[in-house]
Amino acid sequence: MKIPKRIASAVINSLKGGVVPRIGLPYITVGREVEIDALLHDVDIIEDGGASFRFIVGKYGSGKSFLLQTIRSHVMDRNFVVVDADLSPERRLQGTKGQGLATYKELIRNMSTKTRPDGGALTLILDRWISGVQAEAAADSGLEPTSPEFAAEVEKKIYQVINALNEMVHGFDFARLLTIYYRAAVSGDDEQKAKVVKWFRGEYVNKTEAKGELGVNIIITDDDWYEYIKLFAMFLKMAGYSGLLVLVDELVNIYKIPNAITRQYNYEKILTMYNDTLQGKAKYLGIIMGGTPQCIEDTRRGVYSYEALRSRLAEGRFGREGIRDMLAPVIHLVPLTYEEMLVLTEKLADIHAQLFGYEQRITQEDMIVFIKTEFGRIGADSHITPREVIRDFIELLDIAFQNPEINISETITSGGFEYSKPAAEEETAGGDFAEFDI
Repeated sequence: MKIPKRIASAVINSLKGGVVPRIGLPYITVGREVEIDALLHDVDIIEDGGASFRFIVGKYGSGKSFLLQTIRSHVMDRNFVVVDADLSPERRLQGTKGQGLATYKELIRNMSTKTRPDGGALTLILDRWISGVQAEAAADSGLEPTSPEFAAEVEKKIYQVINALNEMVHGFDFARLLTIYYRAAVSGDDEQKAKVVKWFRGEYVNKTEAKGELGVNIIITDDDWYEYIKLFAMFLKMAGYSGLLVLVDELVNIYKIPNAITRQYNYEKILTMYNDTLQGKAKYLGIIMGGTPQCIEDTRRGVYSYEALRSRLAEGRFGREGIRDMLAPVIHLVPLTYEEMLVLTEKLADIHAQLFGYEQRITQEDMIVFIKTEFGRIGADSHITPREVIRDFIELLDIAFQNPEINISETITSGGFEYSKPAAEEETAGGDFAEFDI
């Protein structure tokens, strides 16, 4: 398996730091076939004009973010546009101080396509749409792009897109801005194009500023940003893409909100998204949210504290250990098996050797001993996560590379290296006083 050094470095350094690399995932993906198949089934539905909503639930380090990134790279290869954001105290789904809009801005900033996988693809998408419309008009009419009738033909094609969007909430304003962008592109007015992009990114502070610069009396706000995500999904389909996938991670940041009413508003927003996608009100849109079991299942502060969501998401009577319904809205990640962890360590050893240019010394027997040692800890069967095992293994590879004289199998069994410390479980913010906002 040959891997470029740039990608190998990103993979090893990210995993050693306990984070998921944005590139090189196909080189290290193991297991999770059932979960990936279930999510790819959703992708097929989105491509056909449907919508989907899923929660990925697992402990810190169990592979939630890894699964989200794997799906992200896969759907971009299938001509999807992906937007993703991690929630934080400043970024929520709803807030009184612009936290919902901050999440929207982050999503649009991270807008990615196959040709622009690192985000910032909004301008590229708009320009590609205009080129596509012009090419289609030229093919249908047989006119030369320089002829006066050609511009009218292109406008006609653009109005077809605009009329389809007009029926949706805020569709008229969205369509109007697309027209402004098109006219600015045709006349070569880059400044006007930049203003439209600024509006789509949610960067106008008030309506007066937007009215003065663009002539539109509306801006994207905390309350209605999700409506624009639905509009983007429809527009992207018409612009030649397969659909839009929204990835929201670190749902635990809503669980940690100390104020109960603010939490309920955020769960209400999740309910709106859930209902829209499952009832068919949204098209060409998929939403996947990642969170820990506690932030979903805690009936006092988690998603299940909002009864309307709990009654929709709670497991039925027939699911049990070993038998899982992968078509349910909540996917619980099970630990990777010993065999899968062994395959992963083999891949990591190979990448590490290529990155640092040495002959691999660690044998498969050493890896088996390592896996047995890691999972031999008290409570490891239920508490150890792939993140901890990976960090320990990369540490072992680093030590073996820097100290070629040591005996690897003795180092593993001697307890000479420290285990990676498990990630702290979520703090129960302030115990009995968690509901108070001082």
